[in-house]
Amino acid sequence: MNILIIGGAGFLGANLTRRCLQEPNMKVTVIDFLDPRLGSTIESLQDVLDQIEFIKGDIRDSRTIENVVKDKDIIFNCAAQTSHPLSLKDPFFDTDINCNGNLRILEAVRSHNKEVILLYVSSSTVVGKAVGDVIEESHWERPLDIYSANKGVAEKYYRIYNKVYDLKTIIIRFANLYGPYGKGSPDFGFINYFINEIWNGHDITIYKPGNQTRNVLYVEDAADVLVRISQQSKLIGEMFFAVHDEHLSVKEIARSIVEVFHKGRVLEVDWPDVRKRIEVDNVIISSAKLRSQLRWKPKYSFHEGLIKTKKYFERK
Repeated sequence: MNILIIGGAGFLGANLTRRCLQEPNMKVTVIDFLDPRLGSTIESLQDVLDQIEFIKGDIRDSRTIENVVKDKDIIFNCAAQTSHPLSLKDPFFDTDINCNGNLRILEAVRSHNKEVILLYVSSSTVVGKAVGDVIEESHWERPLDIYSANKGVAEKYYRIYNKVYDLKTIIIRFANLYGPYGKGSPDFGFINYFINEIWNGHDITIYKPGNQTRNVLYVEDAADVLVRISQQSKLIGEMFFAVHDEHLSVKEIARSIVEVFHKGRVLEVDWPDVRKRIEVDNVIISSAKLRSQLRWKPKYSFHEGLIKTKKYFERK
């Protein structure tokens, strides 16, 4: 089986690459532009480069994408500009990747490989602030920054290409992934940023009082569910949240990291104006739809995921 992982040198992509290599009879091709602004580096794949085909390429390059999608059985699209602040500073850069890049992928698949199963990795932040207690797939979308808006637009492209052109698309929304190969910048996920700060001897700073709730998911669970979804043709055309059922406050997350890593402190500071404006407040997301159709349950609790992440740092 021929697998293509777009954005495979990023955080989720690097973990997904390793998960796919665990499957029998899978030939894995990874394409990534290795743009430092996007947090992807070849070092994240260094120990598996001899087991994959790696192509340095950009989803904004139609010719490259047209060539690479041919003869693939499954495509995982993890490529994205994921920084919320950067999307506000440079909305055209974000739109070129998160909207135009996805249109190029969809057009390439429509023209050159309509039988491939195409999974699009999206974000829970397309929703914006919650209305009611629990967010499900039918919840409205009122995103609060350009990144989240563009991810929502791209979702609709995938849905349209499924309905109009019969492309075999599936959309998966994740929230707050953490674990090995995460980036040390707050632009690429706050949990990995907290972990990196603690590991490097710094304290964790949270915006006071830190009581807003979040779903979290260990990245190996995210990679595993992507592989499982890709093998279920009944899920084609659907969109799912894939999250853990743990709901933790930002303060609880920070304190747990301090406890597991035995380093640092949690400090509270005032909110910067821009961050406050795009804050989604309390978030409780349900994966009931996915669990009912796939019988999926994450393997690792937050505490267990932190312990595995600590072991990764100790091996580096």
